[in-house]
Amino acid sequence: MTLQLAFFYLFSTVAIISAVMVISARNPVHSVLFLILAFVNGAGIFMLAGAEFLALLLIVVYVGAVMVLFLFVVMMLDIDFAELRQGILQYAPIGALIGGILLIELILVAGSFVITPEVATSSAVPFVEGMSNTEALGNMLYTRYVYLFEAAGLILLVAMIGAIVLTLKHKPNVKRQDINAQVARKREDAVEVVSVESGKGI
Repeated sequence: MTLQLAFFYLFSTVAIISAVMVISARNPVHSVLFLILAFVNGAGIFMLAGAEFLALLLIVVYVGAVMVLFLFVVMMLDIDFAELRQGILQYAPIGALIGGILLIELILVAGSFVITPEVATSSAVPFVEGMSNTEALGNMLYTRYVYLFEAAGLILLVAMIGAIVLTLKHKPNVKRQDINAQVARKREDAVEVVSVESGKGI
């Protein structure tokens, strides 16, 4: 067994164990920490595959920003997770169906390498000599897959707007800015000119 293969098995094993602990840990803070560990090991697998740009992107963006944000949000918000877990069994059939579909897909992918071993060595993207990993990724992303890239951006935009709409709550006794009322206001409604005699005040 080579050193690269040993590191691959190490990163894969820790990543799988971390992924299982993410969904099985009772403490949400521990779940976030296990997710960070899974991302770090995923970055190690990317580094072994020669995709150093994706590995560093996974560390900088997900571990360094997103997961830290999740950790602070989970620690700062007083969320009753026991209440959230109530009635979770009613979604078990849908979860089992989706999990079964994913399991079938994984079996088909793994079976393809057994039936046709040449799939593992073939590549749909031609390798260009003298081109770095980052340059090759950008070349493929913004030329061949530019429409899919734009579609993914639109999906993320819709998801962000949906999250804002779902979490936006209007409290009844809170003053809010009304842009239309401010623009439609006239000078006569806002300014009152009073003639005051000298020495008497208002």
